[in-house]
Amino acid sequence: MGEGLTPLVPATFAGQQVHFKLEYLAPTGAFKDRGTSVLISALTHWGVERAADDSSGNAGASFAAYSAKAGIAAEVFAPAHASPAKLAQIEVYGATLHRIEGVREKTTEALEAAVAGGVVYASHAWSPFTLEGTKTIAYELWEQVTGRVGAAAASPQSSGAPDYFVSPIGQGSLFLGAYRGFTDLAAAGLIGRLPRMIGVQSTGCPPIVEAVRQGRDRAADIEKGPSLAEGIALARPIRDREILQAIRETGGDAVAVSDEEIRAGQRALARIGLYVEPTSAVVAAALLRCRLPGVVVGALTGSGLKSTM
Repeated sequence: MGEGLTPLVPATFAGQQVHFKLEYLAPTGAFKDRGTSVLISALTHWGVERAADDSSGNAGASFAAYSAKAGIAAEVFAPAHASPAKLAQIEVYGATLHRIEGVREKTTEALEAAVAGGVVYASHAWSPFTLEGTKTIAYELWEQVTGRVGAAAASPQSSGAPDYFVSPIGQGSLFLGAYRGFTDLAAAGLIGRLPRMIGVQSTGCPPIVEAVRQGRDRAADIEKGPSLAEGIALARPIRDREILQAIRETGGDAVAVSDEEIRAGQRALARIGLYVEPTSAVVAAALLRCRLPGVVVGALTGSGLKSTM
C-alpha cells in the first residue's frame, strides 16, 4: 500500500546535525507497515482467512489495515487504556477490537485464549516475516545516505551507513530489523561498518537499558511504572537477547528518558515541523541529552495525530 521509501530529512537539532527518518509517513502513520506488509503477504499465500494480533495500538492498526486490503478477517487485542485515536483507527478498518483491561501482558494472555479457539495468531512481535519487512529501512538509508535516492549524500566521507542509528525499543522490531539490514549490507560489501545502534526506552519501563547497565545478556527484571511512551512499555521484550547482542556488536548503547524529557522532545520536534507521538519522541529526548558525532539518523516511528499528551 505504499509502505517504505520514507523521507530522510536533515535538521539542526539540539545544536547537532541529525537526519530524521520520517517513518510516521507510512500508510497507517507508523513504521509497523513495513513488517505488516510482509506478514500479511505470507498469510495470504497460505490462504489464511481469519487472524489475530495483540498490540498497544500502532501494530494493531497496521494489521487491521493490511488485513482489510487482503480480505482477511482481523481480530486485534489491545489494552483498554491505549490511545483512543489508535483504537478508533483499528475499528475503522473493520477489524474486531477486543479491549483488554490491565497491564499490557494481559492483552497477550487474552489473545492466547482466542488462538486456542482456532484463530491464527499472526504476531507482529514473534513472526520472522516482520523483521524481513522492517530491515528494508536499512536498505533505504544506504540509498539515501549515499545519495542514490532522494538527495545529495548525507556526508561526502560516508561509509555508506550512518554513524549512529537511534530508535525506540519496545519489542525491538524496527531496531533489530535495521540491525539485520545493515548486517546484510556489510556482508554484501556495500557498507564499511555497522552504525552504532542506540535504543531508547522510558524510565517507566527500561528493561534493556538496565540490562546494558548491569552487563546482562537478558532483559533486566524491573518494576514497570507509568509512561507516556505506551508503545514501548514492555517489561520483557521477546527478542531481548538479540537486541542486547546488536547493541554490543555495534558499540551502541541504550538510554532511558523521563516523561518530562519526552514532552520536551515532542515540542522540540514540533518546532521544526515534525509532529510525532510520545513513543516516537523518545528519540528526540535522547538527542536533546546526548551529542553524537558524524552522521546521525533518528527514526521517528509514529504520527502525533495518533495521540495527545
